[in-house]
Amino acid sequence: MALRTPIRAHSALPPGPRLPMAVQTVLFGAFRNALLPRLQRHYGDVVRLRLFPERSVVLIGDVDLVREIFAGPVETFHAGEGNMVLKPMLGEHSVLLTDEEEHRRARKLLMPAFNGAAMRGYRDMVTELTVAELDRWPEGRPFRAHDRMRALTLEVILRVVFGVSDGARLTELRRALERVIDVSALDLFGWHSPALQKFGPWRRNRERQERVDQLLHAEIAERRAAPDLAERTDVLSRLLTVPGDEQLSDVELRDQLITLLLAGHETTATALAWALHELARDPATAAETTRAADEGDEKYLEAVAKEAMRLRPIISEVSRKLTKDMQVGPYTVPAGYMVLPSISMIHASAEHHPAPGVFDPARFLDGGPPAGSWFPFGGGARRCLGAGFSLLEATIVLRELFRRFRVSAPQSRPERTKTRHITLVPGDGARIVVHRR
Repeated sequence: MALRTPIRAHSALPPGPRLPMAVQTVLFGAFRNALLPRLQRHYGDVVRLRLFPERSVVLIGDVDLVREIFAGPVETFHAGEGNMVLKPMLGEHSVLLTDEEEHRRARKLLMPAFNGAAMRGYRDMVTELTVAELDRWPEGRPFRAHDRMRALTLEVILRVVFGVSDGARLTELRRALERVIDVSALDLFGWHSPALQKFGPWRRNRERQERVDQLLHAEIAERRAAPDLAERTDVLSRLLTVPGDEQLSDVELRDQLITLLLAGHETTATALAWALHELARDPATAAETTRAADEGDEKYLEAVAKEAMRLRPIISEVSRKLTKDMQVGPYTVPAGYMVLPSISMIHASAEHHPAPGVFDPARFLDGGPPAGSWFPFGGGARRCLGAGFSLLEATIVLRELFRRFRVSAPQSRPERTKTRHITLVPGDGARIVVHRR
C-alpha cells in the first residue's frame, strides 16, 4: 500500500461497519480488544469507523502505511487535532493537543526535562522512591499491583514536575488527580457535552477537574514568588524562567503541567502492572528477570517492559487529523478525517512478532522486532517526549522489585483487559502475591 496525495477524486472510502455511530463508539471504547481483530479479519488493514466526537476515522494496521504517516509532514498530519478528545482534561495549549509552530514551541520548552543529563539525574530519585514504595508492600497475600504502580509513578512525576512531592496542596492534588483520571470510556461523552455535565457522574467529573485546576494555579502562583526560583531544576521552575517571548501564561503552564502529571505516570504504571501480571504467570521468565535484576542486566529488564507494552498495549492507537485529502492504497481519505495508526493491530501481528500471544522479552534483544512494528510511544516528530524516561523508570522499578521479591499470581487465569478513559488496563488491577527472597 502507498500513502500519497490522491490521483482520482472518485476513489472509494475505506470499508467499515454500518452500525450507528453511537454503537460503534461504545464498541470501540469499551470492547476494543475483541472488536479490532474482527474488524481486521473482515475489512483488512484499513478500516473506516464513525466515532463520537470525531465522527469519521480510519484505522491503519499496515506497518508501511504507519511508517509513512509518522514520516509525513506535520502540516498534513495534525496530531494535536487528532488528540482533541483529550482537550477537556488537558487544555488547548497541551503539548499533546497543539500542532505545527505552537507544538514545536511547547516541545522545545519541555525537552530539557527529558534530555540525557536530566535522565541521569533522575536515576537516584526513582530508585529512592521505588525502595520506599516496595518497603510498604504486603507479603504473602494478594494485592492490586496496578494501584501500587500508579502510586509510585505519580510520586516520581510529582518530583520531576515540582521538585518536591510533599505539602498539603500536593497531597490534595495527588488525591484529586487519581479521581480525575479514574473515568471509564463512557464518561468521555460528558467531556464534550455541557448538558451532560449538569448531571450525576459527569457533573462530579467536571467539579474534580475544576479543583485540580485551582490547585495547579495556586502552585504556579506560589512558585512564581519563590526566592530561589532561578536555582531550581524541576519542570515548573524551568518553565517559569524561560526568557522573554518564550514565557508561558498561567493557562499555558497549567495545560503543560496537567499533561505531564497525567501522561507521565499512568502509562508507565500500567506497563509495569501488565509486566507483573505476565511474570507472575510465567516462572521461567520471572526467573530470568530475577537474574537480570541481580546482575544489573538493564538491557533485559528494559526488554521486559517493552514486551509488556507490545503484548498489552496501554493505548490502542495514535491519531492524526488530515488537513488535505490523502490516497491510502486504493482508497481516498478526505481532509478532516482522523487516521489512527493501530498499535493494537500491529503489535498483535504474527508477521512482525512471531507467536504474538506469547510473553517473550527476548524478542527485544539482539536487534528487536522489525522497524516500525513496535510504537507504544507513537512516532515521528510527535514521538512521546517522555519515552526514554518511561523505560528508565520501568527498568529501575523491575530491578529493585526482583532483587527483593518472588512474584506469583493468586489465580492462573489471565485478567481481562478493561478500558479506563483512553488506556487499556488489567481488569482486576493485576493482582499478585510477593514473597521476600
